[in-house]
Amino acid sequence: MRDDPLLQPFTLKHLTLKNRIFISSHEPAYAENGMPTERYRAYHLERARAGIAMTMTAGSASVAADSPPAFNNILAYKDEIVGHMGKLAQECHDEGCAVMIQLTHLGRRTRWDRGDWLPTVAPGTVREPAHRAMPKLIEDWDITRIITDYADAAERMKHAGLDGIELEAYGHLMDQFWSPQWNELDGPYGAQSLESRMKFSMEVLQAIRDRVGPEFIVGVRGVVDEDLPQGINAGEGREIAKRLTESGLIDFFNVIRGHIDTDAGLTDVIPIQGSRSAPHLDLAGEVKAQVRLPVLHAARIPDLSTARHAIASGKLDMVGMTRAHIADPHLVAKLVAGQEERIRPCVGANFCIDRIYQAGGALCMHNPSSGREIELPHRIDPAEAPLRVTVVGAGPAGLEAARVAALRGHKVTVLEAANEAGGQIRLTAQDPRRREMLAVTEWRMSECDTLGVSFKFNCFAEGEDVLAQEPQVVVVATGGLPRTDLGQPGADLAISAWDILSGDVTPASEVLIFDEAGDHAGLMAAERITAAGGKVELVSADRALAPEVMAMNLTPYIRALQGRDFRTTLTWRLKAATREGNRIKVTLGSDYGPEEEERLVDQLVVNSGTLPLDDLYFDLKGQSSNLGQVDYEALIAGRPQTLAPNADGRFKLFRIGDAVSARNTHAAVLDGMRLMRAM
Repeated sequence: MRDDPLLQPFTLKHLTLKNRIFISSHEPAYAENGMPTERYRAYHLERARAGIAMTMTAGSASVAADSPPAFNNILAYKDEIVGHMGKLAQECHDEGCAVMIQLTHLGRRTRWDRGDWLPTVAPGTVREPAHRAMPKLIEDWDITRIITDYADAAERMKHAGLDGIELEAYGHLMDQFWSPQWNELDGPYGAQSLESRMKFSMEVLQAIRDRVGPEFIVGVRGVVDEDLPQGINAGEGREIAKRLTESGLIDFFNVIRGHIDTDAGLTDVIPIQGSRSAPHLDLAGEVKAQVRLPVLHAARIPDLSTARHAIASGKLDMVGMTRAHIADPHLVAKLVAGQEERIRPCVGANFCIDRIYQAGGALCMHNPSSGREIELPHRIDPAEAPLRVTVVGAGPAGLEAARVAALRGHKVTVLEAANEAGGQIRLTAQDPRRREMLAVTEWRMSECDTLGVSFKFNCFAEGEDVLAQEPQVVVVATGGLPRTDLGQPGADLAISAWDILSGDVTPASEVLIFDEAGDHAGLMAAERITAAGGKVELVSADRALAPEVMAMNLTPYIRALQGRDFRTTLTWRLKAATREGNRIKVTLGSDYGPEEEERLVDQLVVNSGTLPLDDLYFDLKGQSSNLGQVDYEALIAGRPQTLAPNADGRFKLFRIGDAVSARNTHAAVLDGMRLMRAM
């Protein structure tokens, strides 16, 4: 283990880092009024305690009021940040973990109607598609002011006791100057030469150095190849990195490839499941071969094998594993302890980052404690007395309940109707691009095996099967069945998206999908049908396509479907269906008026979520001591469930996940986690 390349120390300027793994700057969007308060600190401290060498906070902490927070960014232009960052840094330092922060001016990558409602500024007037603000063309007085803002923010971070700062230069103001695609200026900062395009960056760095001195660590996370027709190409990007490192003003370079102004571009910069691992690592290695300073990089390095290769091959000095640490903050501790096989894997679902861009805090698809370190600590304490717990259903909800109950020391039996675990995850994994989702259940099965959980497969449990276990606690996690009857005439003519995905029904030639749920299943069905040569019209009453899928996860679907016979019809809903010969006549209506339209298709597919498979729950309800009731206040607060309206009941009864209502995987594992951690 001592020979592991990942566990070798590394010296960054005067700072000795205890291993080669760091968490790259990212914004989990936990700030309160722009400040990293208790929740924010707890998130970073958990990972510091587990052995990470360095944590970089704040994916783009804002240095100026006209760079308002686009996604709950930290406000580095306020003096009060010093106390908050100082406390975070001290707590992490006490655990032997270095702390840095990323500073930036967002330029055009924000909106004028956030913060103080100031106009956005940029070296060009082109609107950024992601945030849709038309920027003001930056003036000389703006440049002078913003350079001072950068220096002020850097000085605040030095006073806070941080080890250093990183400046963001991908998609933000600094590289908007660099890029010939976005820089429209004439004069000393204009697009006529690389030197003039870099002038703003060099002046910012010089102002920072003048303020913080030569010892404080300063780095740049910069784009080396924008992957745009008129943008910075790889050759010019390497030259930018070379000039920055030779300036003597920075101490490391963190490599980025791509552009983030569109959903598709962002998805390539931060690749999701189905993408190859470490797609930009070779480019980072090329930069390292050309510059004389430490090179860092993070982009879909989800496992220790990939990270180990990045260091052992000499492509990187420090390897970033950010989403991997959202999935399992104890990754380094498990590596050191020789428990690499017990690391909870990142499945690339990108639930964490997609939520941020929809104004939510970062949460992990299958680790409900990440981001909830205070109310749902990662550590599960043993119970005072063991209980006999029977869980019915081995999908994500049931497996999480079983895992947590076993960690508490309870004797756990799981009854599952299928011949293997997985539930709806197995259906999701029918899509090769989403096969990594299997790890959600595979990891839990492995943990349950280690913890001694007993499984009975091919057991379609009825009341007597459950009672035969003599349980003290019963958890019904039976999931749901697809809903196709929406109350419209002709509902019996519809099949579900599940029928297509499972292969139970062969796709027809011309298909209408009515997508009420707006989740992955509708798009997965469309992809399956069109791949088989079918023609698909996806109809939704929503005003946006698949709103539950979120932006970065939507990208690979659109890329696959745009080259096929596929179209979308939004703001219309399924009203009726009738048989017409061998075909189906579908009538569409609208919430916006009385108009109707008709389609003649070979197949009608409905994606409307699931209805709870809850017969067992209601069969057992009357025999339970709590009559199925849940004390929500206790559940939220992490206290035991003590309701007992039926004192003569034989057991406590609960249902979780889709057995309650159609939600998502995160909701399912959250149900199982917080119910059982206090049981």
